[in-house]
Amino acid sequence: MDYKVLYRKYRPLTFDDVTGQETVVKTLKSAIINNKISHAYIFTGPRGTGKTSLAKIFARSINCEHNDNGNPCLECFNCKNFNENPDIIEIDAASNNGVDEIRELINNIKLAPSNSKYKVYIIDEVHMLSQSAFNALLLTLEEPPSHVVFILATTDIQNVPITILSRTQRFDFTRIALEDIKKRLAYVCSCEKIDITEEALEEIAIQAEGGLRDALSILDQLSSIKEEKITIDTILETYGTISKKKIEEFYDNLENNNINKVLTLLKEFKNSSIDSKVFINKFIYYLKDRAVDIKIGNTSEKRLSFNDIKKLILELNNIITNKMISIDPYVIIEMIVLSFMENSLELNKSTGNSNETNFPGNKIEAKKVIKKEKDENLENTKEKKLKKESTNDDQFIEFQKIRINNTLVGANKQKLAQVKQMWKKFIEDIKKINKDIYLNICDTQIVVASNEYFIICSLSDSSANLINKMILNIEKEYNKDKDNKYKIIAVSEQTWQDTKKKYIDDLKNHKKYELMDEIKLQKEKKEEIEDIANDIFDIDKIEIVKE
Repeated sequence: MDYKVLYRKYRPLTFDDVTGQETVVKTLKSAIINNKISHAYIFTGPRGTGKTSLAKIFARSINCEHNDNGNPCLECFNCKNFNENPDIIEIDAASNNGVDEIRELINNIKLAPSNSKYKVYIIDEVHMLSQSAFNALLLTLEEPPSHVVFILATTDIQNVPITILSRTQRFDFTRIALEDIKKRLAYVCSCEKIDITEEALEEIAIQAEGGLRDALSILDQLSSIKEEKITIDTILETYGTISKKKIEEFYDNLENNNINKVLTLLKEFKNSSIDSKVFINKFIYYLKDRAVDIKIGNTSEKRLSFNDIKKLILELNNIITNKMISIDPYVIIEMIVLSFMENSLELNKSTGNSNETNFPGNKIEAKKVIKKEKDENLENTKEKKLKKESTNDDQFIEFQKIRINNTLVGANKQKLAQVKQMWKKFIEDIKKINKDIYLNICDTQIVVASNEYFIICSLSDSSANLINKMILNIEKEYNKDKDNKYKIIAVSEQTWQDTKKKYIDDLKNHKKYELMDEIKLQKEKKEEIEDIANDIFDIDKIEIVKE
């Protein structure tokens, strides 16, 4: 087989050929020039960022007969026969991770190099070694023979014992910059006579997520497609990614509060098998650019303010980092995005909407009317609204604080295990009865429970707030046909982590939690309804009859 894949064909052979990792390259070259070769190194970083390539370049360079300013000459016997050199030993720890393999390695270490200055052991994915294998390697790694150099490579430095790390020089590899990947891809395309658009080059670099090897693999696959030119459409069809144009369209509809179009686009992305992570990453970068433009004055705030965009970015990022998600992430995306949109029914009512408002010109006029009305009433209502919202917010914060406290008073593991099972069944049952409740709680979990209370943990602050707005209805549904009636409160994952940390600190300081009296929310809900009715009908007093 004559064909060689691109990432192997264009693997760098000297330090000067390496893309990115300037700090690592500079340090290693300096060590070779000054003849300060350590006995053990560890290279750590994401996949495809050059760890193994630099390990081989370093091994070739320290054994080169005519080293040129730290770089191997590529002309001497050792350079030309590097791949067949018995003194360069590559070990894949993923498949050779037992203590027997390491003992065999240790026995061979004592033997002098065949025709090189150094015998170099490159151990890839070293974190995969068993604990016994690490223990066997430890003493040899600390005091190896003078002719031996170890280079350990790993993508998971956390799983390498500290006893190993303390005996090596550590080099951290970073993700390669987007522009550096594009530049290298352009060079490869020029050498291979691959016709490709600038937009397609950028999309490949984005898809690679900082790994040059992944970028070259993607280019390799695309170049095998029998097309005259690789375009962005070629990549979209092959990898099911999402174009910048679609991201812009999605944001514009979100900004203009076009709920139906937003939902349609999300459905389209899902049906096109676009990975939710790919969509979130691209959308976050687009939102970041919008936020920066607002801050530096390139554009003005519209419906979505800078703080709205910042909050949306953080909540979308939580979907990627959160490990609790057990359902389709697009459901969570949909709920988060909808929470940043105004209610269409209320919007239509406020403008006296009719079928005629479906015309673009009428929509613009309706929007102007809304803005005018808002401007006219802003000064008269601002102080009243702020005072009312502040009171309601303060009250609910206190309500939430009390329920969290009361749950922690009698919390125990046995009750937690029992309630978790009951909550799981409740989610399954409520799906058939109340879709609104289900969509808000379907991805929650119980984090602490007592005999009368329990806390449910949701993905973000906005989703927790949505749950708490209907918490009394949730309690009512949950407690149906149950002898033991529970009181419930929802918190975000971040709030729970902060609460748990404070609880542990309080226990260490011997602080005792005691039951607190609850605040009733029903009365405030009734007063809120009365205020809304008075504003609408201009009536001095309306009696609200409880159903």
